[in-house]
Amino acid sequence: MPRYALQVEYNGAPFAGWQRQADVPSVQGAIEAALARLQPGEHTIAAAGRTDAGVHATAQVAHCDLTRDWDPFRLSEALNYHLKPQPVAIRACARVADDWHARFSAGERRYLFRLLMRRAPATFEAGLVWQVKQALDVEAMRAGAAFLVGHHDFTTFRSSICQAASPVKTLDEIRIEPIEGPSGPELRFHLRARSFLHNQVRSIVGTLERVGAGAWAPEQVRDALEARDRAACGPVCPPDGLYLAGVGYADDPFA
Repeated sequence: MPRYALQVEYNGAPFAGWQRQADVPSVQGAIEAALARLQPGEHTIAAAGRTDAGVHATAQVAHCDLTRDWDPFRLSEALNYHLKPQPVAIRACARVADDWHARFSAGERRYLFRLLMRRAPATFEAGLVWQVKQALDVEAMRAGAAFLVGHHDFTTFRSSICQAASPVKTLDEIRIEPIEGPSGPELRFHLRARSFLHNQVRSIVGTLERVGAGAWAPEQVRDALEARDRAACGPVCPPDGLYLAGVGYADDPFA
């Protein structure tokens, strides 16, 4: 049974998250329904990461098994046709080995978080960024973020409903990039790790925003991490600005 890797882009606003759920729209459900139009029957696809409600992706990766051989380009075109008008697109498709797995073969995940700094309400970027009304101190945020890079117990930055076996993760990078975005000044947070805990990125960004606003000193991020206590975390920011921006594989199927 041929296996195909799919690189998927989506706007998460209309969905209850990636994972298929009864009676609510999901990205997984949308793609599986499109697959059923090509090959009648039930389909179950696996993804590199299960994004939450309202979270977007520019390069999620999933895989599917089909009974017939497809040219990868034609498969992506057919899926995109049947996905319309939902805000989901197959950006790339590749034939992969039968034992290749979108989740278990992945070596790293990369997330992007967009924070817009302006007082006027966002119009074009509404739902695609987290908006705060004041400028933030980027250098203070970078100083706070430095305490989180490396191998740590991230209990403080982990959702209480997280199902991961361990709170210990290695965060390889947090890079904060100021840019002049299409709607005004933005901060773009780039986070990279082999895997993340549930709500880890939103907990980290929400905490760093408190540093940038002057409500926390950078050293308080270290104290919160060392507390290993969810109550020590800063506010969890909304999902609007969060994107699954890339998944790394030792042998990239889309290269």
